[in-house]
Amino acid sequence: MVMIKTPEVVATKQDVVSTQEPEEKKQINKRFLLFKIDVFVLSFVCLQYWINYVDRVGFNNAYVSGMKEDLNMKKDDLNVTLTCFTVGYVVGMLPNNLILLVVPPRLWLSFCTFSWGLLTLGMFKITSFEQACAIRFFQALFESCTFSGTHLILGSWYKEDELPLRSAIFTSSGLIGSIFSGFMQVAIHTRLDGVGNLEGWRWLFIIDFCITIPISIYGLIFFPGVPDHTSSSSKFSMTRYIFTEQELQYARRRLPARDESTKLDWSVIPRVLKRWHWWFFSLVWVLGGENLSFASNSTFALWLQNQNYSLSNRNNFPSGIYAVGIVSTLLSAFYMSCIPKSRHWHVAVFISVILCVVAIMIRANPLNSAVMFTAQYLGGVAYAGQSVFFAWANSVCHDDLQERAVVLASMNMFSGAVNAWWSILFYAASMVPRFERGCYALIATSVSTIIVSIYIRYLQNIELDNKKVTAYIDANDMMVSEGEDEDEEEYEEDNMTLHERDIERSYP
Repeated sequence: MVMIKTPEVVATKQDVVSTQEPEEKKQINKRFLLFKIDVFVLSFVCLQYWINYVDRVGFNNAYVSGMKEDLNMKKDDLNVTLTCFTVGYVVGMLPNNLILLVVPPRLWLSFCTFSWGLLTLGMFKITSFEQACAIRFFQALFESCTFSGTHLILGSWYKEDELPLRSAIFTSSGLIGSIFSGFMQVAIHTRLDGVGNLEGWRWLFIIDFCITIPISIYGLIFFPGVPDHTSSSSKFSMTRYIFTEQELQYARRRLPARDESTKLDWSVIPRVLKRWHWWFFSLVWVLGGENLSFASNSTFALWLQNQNYSLSNRNNFPSGIYAVGIVSTLLSAFYMSCIPKSRHWHVAVFISVILCVVAIMIRANPLNSAVMFTAQYLGGVAYAGQSVFFAWANSVCHDDLQERAVVLASMNMFSGAVNAWWSILFYAASMVPRFERGCYALIATSVSTIIVSIYIRYLQNIELDNKKVTAYIDANDMMVSEGEDEDEEEYEEDNMTLHERDIERSYP
């Protein structure tokens, strides 16, 4: 393929045919536009996911920091509470993604962040296990907008070769929140335990609330939403001062072609069900989500408590798992973005092999501290699957916006639905310190992930071979002026289909 060298500065095309004299064409600096997208789009979703995990992991940290004893929680009460959260997460997943297609994401995501912040504050007043279950359920309803909703938004701003790194940064922000929550709990317990007649774990929820609310306000003011629907006319939005209308037009048309005839109606059901995307991406993330079970069910913190480690160690040592997750996530993004022949399934296979080793190590000698620490930290590589699989689905489903929203939500929804009973069956708190069932389950899901990932790539290759290269012109978005040869070449390059991009990366 002959590569067209992209000029540094691209001229925009007129948006609407006007009877008046045409305005002078303005110039758009592509790099500066991408920088602004990173600053105002990526910053909010990362802050939102960061505090999401601070709130979420904070509950587990509170459990091992005195909440268990104060609420008289027994046996598998922690797992039941986590299941209540998971059920709420599953129930809210698909509705939240569909709402984002109708309600400006700036408004909805800010509202959801504010709502779960209020519920987090309510946690400091709980006096029973049942109250914790109820609040956690409603927290999850609002928090479920974050992960799959953000991937839907990222796919509306970034091209295929830009997605892996942005998805990795977004995923890493949640892991940073997990690390931050652990250290914050230790600091709170040391300095605030007993202040105001409140236990340290109650202060954790108060401080989480105080951090969450400013983030929701920041999103309401500065987050632009998606380029198709920015709600920039709102008096509370700074979007009209951050992006020009021409920049938003270019942000839309620089992405690959998309079928603009599809709508959010009942036709989305047969469209989704007749394609393999929904079936196999949902399946692969059910497996990928359960590959995270050792980390997501706080098995390391439970093991540390069982082995009589100090409170600070129970909160701090699991941070190493998230640190490994951050490093592996960023490395996988580097591989996907910078290596010409890289493929998503390569990373999936690598992760799965490592997790098989983790399961074997824990099953062989779970009481050996060196073995358990090594295995738990190695297990952090499973977090790289979040950015890899969702970026993969974003790219494959880009042609149909409504299908993409359903597929991304379904991936997380079905994973959560399985995890609601999977954690109790294989990773219950009563199974500490050996987690025998969990080890066997991890081997099964890891091997299955390899098989399904390879098959998805096989189906993707067939789809790419059959895809026709068609020009994309949206009359509502742009008008091509005659005689603008340089702009035509830029337009054609920016609207390369997924097939062309795949061939280009295969034969550098």
